[in-house]
Amino acid sequence: MTFESAIARLDEIVKTLEGGNAPLDESLGLFEEGVALVKFCNSKLDKAEAVVKKLIPSGDGYEETDMD
Repeated sequence: MTFESAIARLDEIVKTLEGGNAPLDESLGLFEEGVALVKFCNSKLDKAEAVVKKLIPSGDGYEETDMD
């Protein structure tokens, strides 16, 4: 699964849950799926941040800096 496909699926889940028409059991399942997708996306973002930190140029080479 890609980050983009996970975000798209999260968007679908949110729209379904906001609609309020899904039965309780389905809503709980969608909520659990959403939580797993959020964890997946956060992990991907953390990895991307680590790569960016390694690639920030500084003087003669590269320096690791916070992105904040």
